[in-house]
Amino acid sequence: MGLKIGGQVEKIDGRRLSYNQFCERFLQKNEPVVLTGLMDDWRACRDWVNHNAQPNLHFFATHFGNSTVQVAECSKKEFTDQARVEMSVSEFIGNWGKISSTEGNSNYSGSAENSQSLLYLKDWHFVKEYPDYVAYSTPLFFRDDWLNLYLDIYHMHRDPDTTYREKNEVNCSDYRFVYMGAKGTWTPFHADVFRSYSWSANVCGKKKWHFLSPSQCRLAFDRNVKNCVYDIFADVSEKQFPGFRKAVWLECTQEEKEIIFVPSGWYHQVHNEADTISINHNWFNAYNLPLVWKLLVKDYYEAKEYIEDIKDICDDFEGLCQRNLAANTGMNFSDFFIFITRFSFANLIILHNNLKDYPGPLFGSCFHIRNLILNLTSIKRVALKMQSMNDWRENSRISLDFEEIAKEPEFAQLCFALHRTYEIPNESCKQFFKVNNPGRAYLSPLNIVEATCPNISVPEDLVRVIDCALEKLSVVTNMGDLGYSSALDVLETLTIS
Repeated sequence: MGLKIGGQVEKIDGRRLSYNQFCERFLQKNEPVVLTGLMDDWRACRDWVNHNAQPNLHFFATHFGNSTVQVAECSKKEFTDQARVEMSVSEFIGNWGKISSTEGNSNYSGSAENSQSLLYLKDWHFVKEYPDYVAYSTPLFFRDDWLNLYLDIYHMHRDPDTTYREKNEVNCSDYRFVYMGAKGTWTPFHADVFRSYSWSANVCGKKKWHFLSPSQCRLAFDRNVKNCVYDIFADVSEKQFPGFRKAVWLECTQEEKEIIFVPSGWYHQVHNEADTISINHNWFNAYNLPLVWKLLVKDYYEAKEYIEDIKDICDDFEGLCQRNLAANTGMNFSDFFIFITRFSFANLIILHNNLKDYPGPLFGSCFHIRNLILNLTSIKRVALKMQSMNDWRENSRISLDFEEIAKEPEFAQLCFALHRTYEIPNESCKQFFKVNNPGRAYLSPLNIVEATCPNISVPEDLVRVIDCALEKLSVVTNMGDLGYSSALDVLETLTIS
């Protein structure tokens, strides 16, 4: 029995869509979409593609052949994913050239059983490895990317007991990837890391996507909601997955120079129906931050349950749970709390120093002020949810001093990056970095933070700082609640919240 297809993913000319329209129609509603017309000026679309619209494998072998990459063996399952091997780009391309001429690669049927020995290059951190080669520009709709903006400056997690290594999976360098695969390569059924958004741009080739919405994803899990289907085109056991036959799927064929937006929590399986190169980003921001926290809580309880039998003999059981959470998910509660605290400080600083230039009803009329307020509102909502995690709070040992953070060169970079992201005039940004010690430039406009709670240790501290800062800024500017109520209205409508 085949899948029940309930509809097709909508396709829209991205040049005719404003950012606010994208937010209202797709971020707030958490719906997928395919965008066209946004890749014509990409260098990748010239260098990486032959005149016959096929991957220019010679170009990759010549320019990037020495890079070491992760390659999935599409016919081999390892735990819940495909088996991975490490090789150079040149070796991968050599293998691709051998397979492309075989008959097995021309009879793709959409199942792992037909993948033979196909190799699929995945998760190549191309941007980090070749920063001077500008292959593409991130479309406007996806630039509000807290995850990669942060990882360009900080490490998400650093284990104090180990020395940081560049290839440590927990200390991932970024979530910007290049994928390359011959016809017939595929990715098993899954939801994206951190339950992030993702976007995937086909430089060349064709992909077939099958989506299952968050409201239906339980149908693809077993009775205990522990394990999900690996390959939706295989012979799925009705006994093990009793709800699978009831699932209703969205389908999409993604062509060359089309970009697909994958919303948070949408499970999907992807097959390359032609030789394909794609550029993929995972990302999250104010709109889906609550779902990132929700996943962390879920993974935390699973990690805790897994080692519950050693609780009585473990000197630091909560610490072990948090270490396992970081290893399994990519960050733990402390990492996440430090992340949102730094973003709060940066947003408050930029908001404070831009309000005086934008009198009037700010939330509805000014793009970047709207984003800053929305960001702080979302962070506050998540911090309120974090307050209930008592075991972690008692053992977190976090003390974030605003004055010390403000002195960090990395924090100055974070503020600059936010300025660029929200297209805030550069002159406004430069005013805060005229002094030799940029940290001191922050302390005057945001002595609110120091007066309220100079050391942030628990979520209540962060909530108190945000509330106090927004209240004082609204009094100083005589702007009511600065649009805080409007931001709450937006966040209340989110499908994912």
